[in-house]
Amino acid sequence: MSPAEQSQRRKSSRNGWLLSAPALSLLFLAASGPLLIVLVYSFLTPGQYGNVIWEFSLDGWVGILFTRDIFDGTMNLADAHLTIFWRSVKLSLMTTALTFALGFPTAWFIATRPPAQRAMWLFLITIPFWTNLLIRTFAINEVIRNEGLMNTVLISLGLISEPIRLINTDTAVFIGMAYVYLPLMVLPLFAAIDRFDMKLLEAGYDLYASRLQVLRHVILPIVKPGIIAGSILVFVPSLGAYVTPRVLGGGKNMMIGNFIELQFGQGRNWPLGAALSMALLLIVMAALLIYVRASTKGSNPHG
Repeated sequence: MSPAEQSQRRKSSRNGWLLSAPALSLLFLAASGPLLIVLVYSFLTPGQYGNVIWEFSLDGWVGILFTRDIFDGTMNLADAHLTIFWRSVKLSLMTTALTFALGFPTAWFIATRPPAQRAMWLFLITIPFWTNLLIRTFAINEVIRNEGLMNTVLISLGLISEPIRLINTDTAVFIGMAYVYLPLMVLPLFAAIDRFDMKLLEAGYDLYASRLQVLRHVILPIVKPGIIAGSILVFVPSLGAYVTPRVLGGGKNMMIGNFIELQFGQGRNWPLGAALSMALLLIVMAALLIYVRASTKGSNPHG
């Protein structure tokens, strides 16, 4: 490439960056501005009636793991906070596992249909996205509540004598999140399976591999990027879920999102709420880093 062409390319690239600078600046401020405010609030002193006092304090971050006794000021481990964190992580992992168990055969079924039928099946999968998350949560609430569809059918068939009580339990939150986030697992899996070369299955069977061996050593390694992407898409929103635990958990089985809202509301401890928000962000970032690392390792043939 001649010097004149190189100069022209650099000029064109510079002009492109200059033209996009206003939009990029706006996006950067819109994305980082609120996070910066939350970060600053986490290092301030809580006000008596909410808001913050502009005095530096680490009480917000310390309050994530410890609580101070109101009488003698001693520090104790915040068992309730750790329970909420553990419940959030546990339910998010369980939701991810269940959506994968249900989503993988669903995505495989859709990907192996004739091309003319795939659009219809994908259309059916995306229908839940047409409605608001709150409406979908109330819909599953109508199914599993004590007088809901599930208990009514089971009692009418004589399989149970009294309703199965699921509402206001971790099980209800688990079922609700799995129902809400299942499409987020199916779509990435379908995209990965759709690119899968079915001739590899024939090659595996020709080498006398069993179905389980073909699944473990042929299918899963190739569709691994879709599995990781779907797992991240389910795990991240599940970890910060607010509506589903609020409706199906009844406020008694809180997750991190509900606990953060409580600190900014009735708790009137904005620094603790901000510190919890940043801690949740760090957990999400760690999950994304694991995703990037696993994706890079999976795409490296010498890894």
